[in-house]
Amino acid sequence: MSAEQALLTELGQRLRRAREEAGLSVSELARRAEVSRRTVTEAEAGRANLSILRLAALARVLRRPLGALCDLSLGILRGERIALIGLRGAGKSTVGPALALSLEVPFVELDRRIEELAGMTLGELFDLRGAATYRRLEREALERVLAEGQRQVIAVGGSIVEDEELFARLREASRTVWLRARPEEHLERVLAQGDLRPSAGRPRALEELRTILREREPRYALAELVIDTSGRTPAEVEAAVREGLDLDGRSSASPRVGRPDDS
Repeated sequence: MSAEQALLTELGQRLRRAREEAGLSVSELARRAEVSRRTVTEAEAGRANLSILRLAALARVLRRPLGALCDLSLGILRGERIALIGLRGAGKSTVGPALALSLEVPFVELDRRIEELAGMTLGELFDLRGAATYRRLEREALERVLAEGQRQVIAVGGSIVEDEELFARLREASRTVWLRARPEEHLERVLAQGDLRPSAGRPRALEELRTILREREPRYALAELVIDTSGRTPAEVEAAVREGLDLDGRSSASPRVGRPDDS
């Protein structure tokens, strides 16, 4: 089901519930609101894209604030799409596939999609075409991924938070999770993967990482859920994400922090 259809379906369900609570038949609601019976029937079935004037007329008869009908949950738009954010070494490429497998949804690494669009690696992209081109391709890649469906797990580049508009788009369309770790762990994990770029010719690599994390932290903290990955296995982090987002249908105590001692 598309996001647009999900919105119309939810609106139809709200209209039907409000009509039944008001004790009105479809015909009576249509008569009082001065709309056709078919308009009400189609709207309740989620097949009518009502004008704001018709919706206002129905809300008036049902004695419901227009906002009560229109304030549809962002969860409908987000669907089951989960976006993992954080610095390199946070565990996105490890936790992401495991989470996607358990949810039986596709796993997408946005950086790989950007490389496909560019026809080169990210390193080559930055060296040959610059950060501005990277940002443009990042936007294009994200929109393509979002168009592929609502049931996904996406790992996005750590710098996406530096583009305020794009990060807002991601948060609007996804349930965002910041995988947080200490700077030392970020660096250790990247080096353990055989990627020596963070420290190659950069004796102050750890201090630079601390600075980047300190600058980005307020924006990372806008995520719906924050999970501290320090000292945790990938399986433990995945379980914390599932619990924090209530993916197993249990009520979560706090959607913002995945660990009692997080600060």
